[in-house]
Amino acid sequence: MAKRLKLTRRVNLAISEEAWRKLKGFSAEAGLDEGEALSFLFENFGSVTHTDNLTHRLRLFNSELEARKR
Repeated sequence: MAKRLKLTRRVNLAISEEAWRKLKGFSAEAGLDEGEALSFLFENFGSVTHTDNLTHRLRLFNSELEARKR
């Protein structure tokens, strides 16, 4: 019998509209709700990210962050 997924932590989360749309799309495609999709992504973070791409994307995001806040 499969173990039931227990969502034991609640997080007040603020994300961009683009991130919300992508999360909604991913969760719908995977047949999960948003909380389950986030749990999957973070539980499998090392497997679902490419280290070199992550580092590059993080640098780009940080360089644009102040402009995006305005």
